[in-house]
Amino acid sequence: MSEKPSRVVAMTTNVSLDPNDPQRLAALCGPFDQNLKHLEKRLGVHIRNRGNQFQISGPEQRIKAAGALLSQLYRETLNNDSIEPDQVHLFLQESGVEELLVQESVQSDGEQGVVDQMIRTGRKTIKPRGGNQAGYVELIRQHDINFGIGPAGTGKTYLAVACAVEALETQRVNRIVLVRPAVEAGEKLGFLPGDLAQKIDPYLRPLYDALYEMMGVERVNKYIERNIIEVAPLAYMRGRTLNNAFIILDESQNTTIEQMKMFLTRIGFGSTAVITGDITQIDLPKGQKSGLVHVRNVLRDVDGISFTHFSSRDVVRHPLVQKIVEAYAAFQEPAAGSDSDRNAG
Repeated sequence: MSEKPSRVVAMTTNVSLDPNDPQRLAALCGPFDQNLKHLEKRLGVHIRNRGNQFQISGPEQRIKAAGALLSQLYRETLNNDSIEPDQVHLFLQESGVEELLVQESVQSDGEQGVVDQMIRTGRKTIKPRGGNQAGYVELIRQHDINFGIGPAGTGKTYLAVACAVEALETQRVNRIVLVRPAVEAGEKLGFLPGDLAQKIDPYLRPLYDALYEMMGVERVNKYIERNIIEVAPLAYMRGRTLNNAFIILDESQNTTIEQMKMFLTRIGFGSTAVITGDITQIDLPKGQKSGLVHVRNVLRDVDGISFTHFSSRDVVRHPLVQKIVEAYAAFQEPAAGSDSDRNAG
């Protein structure tokens, strides 16, 4: 009987940072331990500390890298009153950690399995259905920017919300930001009551429903009041920088090229972004190209950004939904070429 490929074995090691200086240690960890959380997220390790004694858990090569980075950053506190997230980011880049993670990924057996990608929130545990969904969750946990592209019913938005709730509840991020472009098929937002935020609110109902299911209505509403969960039209993102946040841009096929670039450049340190959309349901006015279609070509070879493509096989709604998706994909309208061509750039 052949043996299964060996998996990366988790270990725990202790690191002592001397001298035991509370002020320097506070600078190293950052407000609310944000610097430690950044290291944990990028390296895939767990870091706990009591005073100057740090315990690091994870794969051997990763905990070695984390220990070396902690020591290096601690030396920086000798002449700096604080360590900012951008400094942590630069030290990570200069350390060659990215190459380590790529090599480790290549050497692993690549079969994490659906069970390994279970998403645990306070009210329920979400189990990805099938290898594509499991891979999607794994990529979201490993990358700062992620794209989920595919037809309705494939779980791309629901799983993104689940990952956001998990990240918030485990304090990997401080807030969740839900974003959507103000474009809808056959709808005129101008006829709806209220300001732009209120007009867009009904179109975010699928995101609300997922949050209610995972966190409860009362808690979600409380978090919205406290701005821990923010719901915003895409137009409100201009000029902002979002740090330590989990950001979801839904229905992104209805962004223009300029809007997509604007959104992606809002993402700050310690943040994760998931951009979801269905390129077969683009509702932009004629003459405007979809930012989602365009960005696939622009960023497909950029390290640190993931793309997951869903198909009708991934549909988890009523069985007829899968057949409907397949039927539309197979059916060619006589004049469909012009519409698809204008969005193919």
